[in-house]
Amino acid sequence: MADKNLMKDKLVIRTGEAEDVEAIAHFNILTARETENRELAVETAVSGVKAVFEDSSKGFYLVAEQEDEIVGQLMVTDEWSDWNNKYYFWIQSVYVRGDYRKRRVFSRLYRHLLDMARIRGDVISVRLYVEKDNRTAKRVYESLGMAQSIYRMYEISGFDNY
Repeated sequence: MADKNLMKDKLVIRTGEAEDVEAIAHFNILTARETENRELAVETAVSGVKAVFEDSSKGFYLVAEQEDEIVGQLMVTDEWSDWNNKYYFWIQSVYVRGDYRKRRVFSRLYRHLLDMARIRGDVISVRLYVEKDNRTAKRVYESLGMAQSIYRMYEISGFDNY
C-alpha cells in the first residue's frame, strides 16, 4: 500500500467515461451491499450506468483513479430550482474501494465537484442523502463542511405493484 502523501500526488480525479461502465457498475453493486444490505442485479447495474453515458441529462460521474485503476467514484445529478433560478447538484452512488478509505479519496472527489460548481456559476448548493444509520458517512460529510438539511425525505415506491 502506497504512502498517503505519495498516493495524493498520483490520484487523478476525472469525469467518468463510457469505458468505465463495468467498474462503476461493480462499485454500485458494492455500495448497495455495504450500505443497505441489498443485492443489485448485475445487468440492471450495468444498464443503469450505461444510461447515464447515453443520456447526459441523467447526470455524470466523477472517478478517482490511481495508476489507471478506478478506486473511487460519485455520480452527480442536477435538480432545477425555480425559487433560486439555479441548480442543485445531488451526489449519489458514492463508493471508495476498501483499501483506499481514510485516504481522502472522497474529499478529493468532493472538492473537485465543488470547483466544477463554482466554475459553472449556476449551482446554488451541493446536496446528498445518507442512510440514517450510516454514522461513518455522516462524519465524513460533516468534516467536509456539509450540514444536515432542514428537509426530511419522503417517498413512495413499488409502482410496478400498482
